[in-house]
Amino acid sequence: MPVRMDDVMRLACHLAAERKMKAAVKGSAKGAMVAGAAAFAGGLLGGPPGIAVGGVVGGLLGAWMTSGQFQPLPQIIMELPAVQRQKLYDEIFAIVRHLDWVDAAQLIALVMGNAALQHSVAAALVSFVSQQLKAEVQYGD
Repeated sequence: MPVRMDDVMRLACHLAAERKMKAAVKGSAKGAMVAGAAAFAGGLLGGPPGIAVGGVVGGLLGAWMTSGQFQPLPQIIMELPAVQRQKLYDEIFAIVRHLDWVDAAQLIALVMGNAALQHSVAAALVSFVSQQLKAEVQYGD
């Protein structure tokens, strides 16, 4: 089974690279730390009104720092924890289970030679990234 999972992950990476898919995983923890630190600093410098001003400024700064940080989708796929890799595998394997392949190269050739399969696998990738990773998907450079 690990060989099949590796083949499916290679397919996912290949298709994402072919379509130049990128995803922006929101860095909400980083933004929250910036907002909290700014509110704390504002409270030290300005008392209660400083907390409010620091929180607003920190929140805006945190949102700006973490927005639009797109990474190539193949990189994100390869860095997934085991549980999420299994979920992605299950979603894509449900699409390609009827195919008979020997290795990743053959699986990639079979899927890339069939527009309907390409579309289905790409849709599964976008769905996974949107729902499981809570990320935005972008195509192209």
